[in-house]
Amino acid sequence: MFFKSGKNNGFEGGGLVLFENVEEAMSGERALKADGVENRLVAPPPELRKGCDLALEINLVEKPAVERLLRSRKVHFVDILPMKGDAELLQVVQVTDFGEAVMVKAGNMKLTFDKASGVVLNISGGGCPDIPYLHAEMLAKPLDRAPRPREMGHTLCSLMLDRAYVQSLEIWKNGGR
Repeated sequence: MFFKSGKNNGFEGGGLVLFENVEEAMSGERALKADGVENRLVAPPPELRKGCDLALEINLVEKPAVERLLRSRKVHFVDILPMKGDAELLQVVQVTDFGEAVMVKAGNMKLTFDKASGVVLNISGGGCPDIPYLHAEMLAKPLDRAPRPREMGHTLCSLMLDRAYVQSLEIWKNGGR
């Protein structure tokens, strides 16, 4: 049995699960969260990167259970190491209000939507191969009817677009604030 934790209720962190690619890191995050294991996507320090710009921060005391769970779900990971210092969290989101439209930037991805209707006006940034497809699927649709980027994409760009999408949806549902 895993103990649930979080930033406000004792999430200690201290462990870093390293992956070879972004898709595996995202699969690992989903697998752990589905079983109630607190984790968060982080950018590992450059000296620990093993081919992927994403890692999972976990409670280090849960290392054996995390290893078993990831292996049972056939999620390939490179290693689980103690984390030295603070990893850069991928939670940084910037919001720019243009009056009738709002642009939400997460990483190098930007999503702009109409404040009144919630319709996606533009998606820009990235350079990953799945972004043109996500752009075509989301453009001109209200946020609450647009597909969620992380469920269709497989890259760091789609993950960051998903962060922008989630923040945009929250802003729109709160009346543009």
